[in-house]
Amino acid sequence: MVKDLFERIQNNKGPLGKWASQAEGYFVFPKLEGELGPRMKFQGKEVLNWSLNDYLGLANHPEVRKADADAALEFGAAAPMGARMMSGHTKYHEQLENELAAFVMKESAYLLNFGYQGMVSIIDALVTRNDVIVYDVDGHACIIDGVRLHSGKRFTYKHNDIESMEKNLQRATKIAEATGGGILFITEGVFGMRGQQGKLKEIVAMKQKYNFRLLVDDAHGFGTLGETGAGAGEEQGVQDDIDVYFSTFAKSMANIGAFVAADKDIIDYLKYNLRSQMFAKALPMIQTVGSLKRLELLRNHPELKNKLWENVNALQSGLREKGFNIGDTNTCVTPVYLEGSVPEAMVMVNDLRENYGIFLSIVIYPVIPKGMILLRVIPTAPHTLSDIDETLVAFEAIREKLENGTYKEIASTTKVDLDA
Repeated sequence: MVKDLFERIQNNKGPLGKWASQAEGYFVFPKLEGELGPRMKFQGKEVLNWSLNDYLGLANHPEVRKADADAALEFGAAAPMGARMMSGHTKYHEQLENELAAFVMKESAYLLNFGYQGMVSIIDALVTRNDVIVYDVDGHACIIDGVRLHSGKRFTYKHNDIESMEKNLQRATKIAEATGGGILFITEGVFGMRGQQGKLKEIVAMKQKYNFRLLVDDAHGFGTLGETGAGAGEEQGVQDDIDVYFSTFAKSMANIGAFVAADKDIIDYLKYNLRSQMFAKALPMIQTVGSLKRLELLRNHPELKNKLWENVNALQSGLREKGFNIGDTNTCVTPVYLEGSVPEAMVMVNDLRENYGIFLSIVIYPVIPKGMILLRVIPTAPHTLSDIDETLVAFEAIREKLENGTYKEIASTTKVDLDA
């Protein structure tokens, strides 16, 4: 007998969905209100917000707001209509692509409507069933989903582990030699949870021994790393050796969209083979023209990145001085690792928001191992040193409550599945 397709869905909501009745509207899908920035409102109260990826503070920059408004007035929200290949191509799309390519020091670039779908489609377009993919086990979900489409062999290596990388490159080489295919190596410029840079310099060095092409997802590195802000490749001095460079507009550019950059022949191929773009409406003019202004500010105002890093250094040094474990982050992403259960984490975040006015993202199992709590803090240029001091005081207070059992006791009196 054929089962009802929805039976599984109704009986098993998934590792995160099972928390929906207790978490939705507060811990997940929260409603932040007001202008984007360090101070916003949550459930009617002002909170100090450490949960936005608006690294450079461009979301509310007056020139950006004006550019967005002017573009909306001139073009409306619908333009251009149609896919780029048919009727949605404009000089502004070309201009943005040319400026992005120059900024990240590549021959050519191509705009993508969304980062997630763009990365999935890039991986799909670059490989055939004869090719082999080697990628970091901690890669972003968009990388994992792109790899899932691959009908050939794929291998994961231990996170940022050079020995594991080489072992899997050796395995990939044997298979590629047998199939007559090639090897695509995928990593991130910055890993968005741990805050570590991908070991691009070491990976590039292995190109001399193994014949592979390198795809880098630099969503968190673009605009924040490197002398000019061109990302993790520039920071590590290997930008020229990245074969395919990808980034989203959703972080430093404070917008929707993404781009991929590479040699012109590769971009020309992708333009005609990226299914997520070929069969999708073009990036709207508001986002396209608005991104031109954002890129201009990013290029011409290094003080924005300097202020960001002043805050990053103050926050991370303050956390370390007070004995917090922030791992080995060497980027703006600031993880704070604590030990505790999911119910304790929920009580702690409630305390942070209601009693200390601190709003940030919390990461729990199954994203990280059971028994661990990760508070993910995203410093931005608009934050102040007093914001940092206020947060450090709050963190010391919640750590004490976590360690002395206060949160565990409170959690035990609530209807939370302690075995989850």
